[in-house]
Amino acid sequence: MRWFKDLYDRNVRLTDERLEHFENDHPEMAGQIDKVAETLSQPEIVVRSKTDSEAELFYRHYLMTPAGEKYLCVIVKVRVDDVFILTAYFTDTIKKGDVLWEK
Repeated sequence: MRWFKDLYDRNVRLTDERLEHFENDHPEMAGQIDKVAETLSQPEIVVRSKTDSEAELFYRHYLMTPAGEKYLCVIVKVRVDDVFILTAYFTDTIKKGDVLWEK
């Protein structure tokens, strides 16, 4: 288990199972844990998911990733007593939804 601080100074947990999930489903994410931490603490935009009101999508743009120039999206599930990472992946676009915070 790993712990991170997000933009809102919340403790966000990442289980080994979730890390294995996003590294297996998105092989380009292997070795990108520093970018995950940076995206949580210094995002460019945070959007609430349109399909899950407990999910917040943290985005940060990177010029260099294993997949080229992309945004990193880190999806965080926010519950009253628990804040944890669901998944993370590189993407070309920011999903639509309520903007919770913008740089």
